Amino acid sequence: MSFKELNICEPILKALINEGYETPSKIQQEAIPPLLAGRDLLGCAQTGTGKTAAFAIPIIQRLSAEKGAVRGRRILKTLVLTPTRELAAQIGSSFSSYGAFSGLKHAVIFGGVSQNPQVQALQTGVDILVATPGRLLDLMNQKVVDLKRVSCFVLDEADRMLDMGFLHDVERIIESLPENRQTMLFSATMPANIEKLAKKLLKNPVKIAVTPVSSTVDSIEQSLYFVNKSNKTKLLLHMLGNAEIVTALIFTRTKHGANKLTEALRAAGETCEVIHANKSQVARQFALAKFKSGKSRILVATDIVARGIDIVELSHVINFDIPEAPEDYVHRIGRTGRAGLGGTAISFCDFLEKKYVEGIERLIGKKIPLVTEHPYPLQSHAETSVPAHQQRPPQFNRKAEYTRNYNSRKKTNSRHRRFTETS
Repeated sequence: MSFKELNICEPILKALINEGYETPSKIQQEAIPPLLAGRDLLGCAQTGTGKTAAFAIPIIQRLSAEKGAVRGRRILKTLVLTPTRELAAQIGSSFSSYGAFSGLKHAVIFGGVSQNPQVQALQTGVDILVATPGRLLDLMNQKVVDLKRVSCFVLDEADRMLDMGFLHDVERIIESLPENRQTMLFSATMPANIEKLAKKLLKNPVKIAVTPVSSTVDSIEQSLYFVNKSNKTKLLLHMLGNAEIVTALIFTRTKHGANKLTEALRAAGETCEVIHANKSQVARQFALAKFKSGKSRILVATDIVARGIDIVELSHVINFDIPEAPEDYVHRIGRTGRAGLGGTAISFCDFLEKKYVEGIERLIGKKIPLVTEHPYPLQSHAETSVPAHQQRPPQFNRKAEYTRNYNSRKKTNSRHRRFTETS
């Protein structure tokens, strides 16, 4: 099937050709026709399946057809809500590409940067708005954004949105939307809370499930290394000596861990950038640009970018820390092996992380191949992930310790008084 067979208009077909698109992906084949017909849609699809084009193309075509009937200032007709800045920027870029010859205008708004350029863009009038919940609510409260005329609403990465605690914000935004609209909800997983939200949002939706989250891309070569936590950095530096690792996206569990690992890698002479929630948007974009351009070989990140980063030629993903949620493993390794290319996913696992690996293997339905021949094998299960300063001695009794400290202070004060009296 070709894009032309999906009844896509010529300006969009021209833009797709310029982007190198030849045939629609499965989700595009299944989603575009009902969306062009105005149906609501519930899509279960993870990143890398082409879902952005699946909803962006019909939106652009629909708004292009309506554009001729509208005169004067542009009116906001489409809202795309997404959880992270990276995803918002990526979706905005897609609207620019697919709508290059449509004459439509879009804006992208998110927090972490000055709102002034975003406000200026909105005040000139836009057809499509891509936004993260926090900044959108801020600008709605300032009366900069009006959603009363929105006829098309997209809730992207709904499960991630709820995981990040945005449910209340999303509900407030939905309350401001017109009742009569076309709604699309996309989620990589379909837990009970997402199904409940879908029933509330959607009217007689078309349901599409593509590449379930439990499946990992067959072209990705996966491997697992058991290693003590204290030796993970040593093993990583040993592996980075392999020239086959052209680029590596390395995931850590915490922001502090990301910073600490980045410092160690730079000290070892590696070109390395870091992205996490404490970094400003400007810093995150700069780091990502350096990594994509090849100026930096390594990008260290937390799960904030597990679904929001799109790098076509990424050779390796390395799980420095095993994620606690099995679904996050799938999203992490899905950053490689994109656009039909191969990729490699390597995971380091200490003793306490073995339970997370078991959950991952249950989800993906297979064992991750274990590599036993390496210079830093797991030596002992006694090592814990609890920092030394937080570990209490055996049979620690807080009340007894307080009593000892009190008696000691009392004794000291008594000696001080006797010394004063005899002086």
